[in-house]
Amino acid sequence: MMLRHLKAGILGLAIAGAALPAMSQDRAQSLADIRQELTVLYVEVQKLRTELSTTGAVSAPTVAGSPTQRLDAIEGEMTRLTSKIETLEFRINSIVKDGTNRIGDLEFRLVELEGGDVTKLGETTTLGGGEAPKGPVAAPVTTQPAQELAVGEKQDFDAAGAALEAGEFATAASLYERFIDAYPGSPLTAEAHFQRGEALTGSGDIKNAARAYLNAFSGAPNGDRAPDALYRLGHALGGLGQVSEACATLAEVGKRFPGAPAVADAASSRNALGCP
Repeated sequence: MMLRHLKAGILGLAIAGAALPAMSQDRAQSLADIRQELTVLYVEVQKLRTELSTTGAVSAPTVAGSPTQRLDAIEGEMTRLTSKIETLEFRINSIVKDGTNRIGDLEFRLVELEGGDVTKLGETTTLGGGEAPKGPVAAPVTTQPAQELAVGEKQDFDAAGAALEAGEFATAASLYERFIDAYPGSPLTAEAHFQRGEALTGSGDIKNAARAYLNAFSGAPNGDRAPDALYRLGHALGGLGQVSEACATLAEVGKRFPGAPAVADAASSRNALGCP
């Protein structure tokens, strides 16, 4: 629930302070964007439903040979089908998780646009019903380790890191965003979000940096970067004037990650903000 408040605080910044003549135009554009996103989600669900529909062309395989050969052939076919089922399950879980997160964001944006109370929002209904996947689901593989990077993946990540190291913040932020879009589900995704936040901070775009830190934390709340991401998020919220949200976020660093180096930084930021 805390993350939902944080999302609401960050998203509310896009509306707060806008001139009245521009509000109706921004509202129309935002609603159009929301309708487009919902259409994309609907198309993805329809594609998945088509894949799950039977073609009616299923038939039992005819296997000739000795009993041992026939048994080997049947076992091979079972292995193939199991692999296909696991692959499809992975895709379904990915769509459910991504779709549910996106619907949750849309709910916040709609409530913001309508001037409602975002604190009254409950848990987002899981896309398709049932329970959402409990954590990252590794794609089934037979020839490579699950955490092995795709071709060019490490190179693209390193290129973004090199731009950040060189102080080319706008370029680095763009490269990290491109990496996140190009390699969904990468083991480097949380780190990419975090480093994108660093690049955006360097370029002075604190609002979008806060979003990036939030994505880094929510994508891997128990990962190695989680304490730093949560601290950076709280620090960014303080810089945006969201003092109450910042104090609450910074307090969570010590509660969730006692002993982490980020705890001292969070305490220092709380003192600077005058948190109770």
